Amino acid sequence: MSFFRPRFAHGDVIEVEGVRVRLKVHASARRVSLRVDGRGEAVAVAPSERRLAEAAAFARTKADWLRTRSVHAPARTGLSPGAVIPLRGEPVRLTASGNAAAARLVRSVEGAAVVSGGEGDAFARRVERLLQREARADLTARTEVHARALGLPAPKVALGDPKSRWGSCTPGRGSIRYSWRLIMAPPFVLDYVAAHEVAHLVHADHSLRFWAVVKTLLGDEKAGRAWLKAHGRDLHAIG
Repeated sequence: MSFFRPRFAHGDVIEVEGVRVRLKVHASARRVSLRVDGRGEAVAVAPSERRLAEAAAFARTKADWLRTRSVHAPARTGLSPGAVIPLRGEPVRLTASGNAAAARLVRSVEGAAVVSGGEGDAFARRVERLLQREARADLTARTEVHARALGLPAPKVALGDPKSRWGSCTPGRGSIRYSWRLIMAPPFVLDYVAAHEVAHLVHADHSLRFWAVVKTLLGDEKAGRAWLKAHGRDLHAIG
């Protein structure tokens, strides 16, 4: 009998019945927990590193749940020539230009396409940069609209690629950070997230007063929330 418990570190990966589970430490966590993030990765969370072994043990008791979630994980779509991805909720085909040109959006009678130069990872990077440019433009515009509606100065807008949230607001700095993947969702979804984060400039919590501000900006916020709950993981499976 061993008296030594295995030691784990933040970021370690264990395997539970064929499912990879990443161990993470979140100081704000109150207990050990298990979740599947927006990209379909299983994550076991502990409040401290010394409790990662407990998180690993907890994950192993949830093997059936993990297998079920992994079965329903969306198939990944690479940013490669021939792939079809959503842009503002509409399908666009990725097409190679055969040169080194930057990616550009092209519309024709056959539909929309993103035409880009580069090969392999270079092609994917060009396409992602185009998506980020489009996301920045749309999110900045909608953020400014909602800020003006509340009589607030336009906050600083930044983009990232978080796994578990679509936006975050830092009221003290007057800044909002969004997931660039929102550009792939229908416009009403992007607008919901923009209104949600702007409302946090007024109320940093999710109180009834906060939701009242969101409803003032949107009228009905439920459609955007429901769409992300149903399809958000699909966006994280792209690229």
